[in-house]
This record gives sequence, structure tokens and C-alpha cells, in this order.
Amino acid sequence: MAPLTVADLRKSYGGNEVVAGISFALKRGECYGLLGPNGAGKTTTLRCCLGLAAPDSGAITLVGEPVPVRAREARMRVGVVPQFDNLDPDFSCAENLLVYGRYFGMSDAAIRARIPQLLEFAGLGGKEKTSIRTLSGGMKRRLTLARALVNDPDLLILDEPTTGLDPQARHLIWERLKRLAASGKTILLTTHFMDEAERLCGRLAIMDAGRIMVEGAPRELIKSQIEPQVVEVYGEDAPSWAQAEAGAFAQRCEVSGETAFCYVADAVPLLDHLAARPRLATLHRPANLEDVFLKLTGRDLRD
Repeated sequence: MAPLTVADLRKSYGGNEVVAGISFALKRGECYGLLGPNGAGKTTTLRCCLGLAAPDSGAITLVGEPVPVRAREARMRVGVVPQFDNLDPDFSCAENLLVYGRYFGMSDAAIRARIPQLLEFAGLGGKEKTSIRTLSGGMKRRLTLARALVNDPDLLILDEPTTGLDPQARHLIWERLKRLAASGKTILLTTHFMDEAERLCGRLAIMDAGRIMVEGAPRELIKSQIEPQVVEVYGEDAPSWAQAEAGAFAQRCEVSGETAFCYVADAVPLLDHLAARPRLATLHRPANLEDVFLKLTGRDLRD
């Protein structure tokens, strides 16, 4: 049984089709990424999967239950880390876990038995009585992750779990998520951090305008969707240089501000050419998932 199966899902608001017939399925024990710019339809997809919004058409099966018909029963076996923390600031760390566990019909004794283990997992050991108001942003995020595990869920849904965190906190969250995946938990992850998706996800889908554009393993998508090498060219002269000369060396060139992104199979001729252009700074690197994302969804700002 797949932890989550979505088939031809469609959802419109006010005549605007936000999700336009997408299909995907999670394998047990994998971390699956759902990526896309703002407005791509990710949040609506998650709401439909959890039974919080009714789809116009399509079929959803969540942990073996049809959604939305048996969404409540399905959610009893799912853990959710929302995009924004919604911890109760009037409660301690342990009290937040205790109250949340009651929503799943767990006894206080069963919840209390899990609290030390959950807090230790979140790097919050010994903070049972600590007030939420005194926690840093990273600590609150880790507590929210621990709270999502209180019912020992079959599926964990994470909506941008590291947004707003400093690098140290992000890396700690990553380590915990890798530990969960290694233990066999199934994870559905949405994120705007491409390095996060590349590190954590075995497979992912990139959405835009309500449709899934590509799906696959991160390294496979990089290999199939983008040129292997990127040369970033910086400086006031970069846009004019790109317009006049980049075409002789690059398979593709995109200009954003004062940076020209040159996508090439072999970077040596371009780097030799740029060595004689001291007014232009360069950065040579392998292509990554962010390059794939920007190629498929564009560089225009989304609100």
C-alpha cells in the first residue's frame, strides 16, 4: 500500500484552475519532494491530500483511506509540520506535546511516555518545562517536528520546514529528517530550498501553474534537463557581453540583473575567452537542481 496516491487531481477557485490534473504516488520509506514557485499549486495539493479542501475531481488515497470521504480517519496516521509554527505560547514544551497527542485519542500516560524520546530527538532534551516564549526560532521548529511525531505517523508531511532558520538550525533539521527516513518513515516535503530537496529527496516533482512538469530523482533530473556545466559571469558589462558574445560559447545564456548564466557542455573555451576580460568576474560550477527549477519555471518573481 502506497502511503499517498494522487490521480488526476483538479481544483479551481473562482474559475481559476489551481491544480490542473496532477498525479503522483509516494513509495513507502521515501522522502518525496513537491517543488514549485509561489502559486504553483503546492499548498492546495497538500490541503486536498489532507481532506482540508475538497477536490473538484480526481482520486486521493492517504494511508489506505479514500480522501476526502475518510480524511479524518486518515489524518490519525499522518504527522504534519505546517509552514508556520502554531505552538501554544502559553504552554511548556511538554504541555504542547501532551495536548496535541490528545487529538489522536492517545492516553496521557502514553503521551508522557513518548515525550522524553521526542524532545531528545528534537535536540530539546531536558526542556520539558521550558516556556515556548523563550525558545529560538530553530528550537520552535524542532519542537513542531517532534509534535508531528507524537502519534508515530505512517506519513510525515512537511510544508517548508526550514524557512526562516539560520544555517545551523537548517542543518540540524536536515540531520533529523535523514534519521527519520533511515528509520523507514515516509516523508512528503515542500521547500523553496533546492539544496534541501537535493540532499533529502529520493524523488521529487516540480510543479508550475498547477501541473507537474517533471518527476524523478534529483541527479537524474539534473542530468536529463540541463547542461552539465554553468559559468556565471558578473559585472556591469555582463549583460552587453552576453548579448554580443555568449552565443558563440554557450548552449544557453540567461541574464538576471548584472549576471549572465551560461550553460555549457564544455566550459573550457568560454573560460579561456573570459580570462581576457578582466572587467568580468566568473564562477564556474556544475549544474544543480536550482538550475533545473529556474529553466522550467522561469526567473520572474512570483508573489
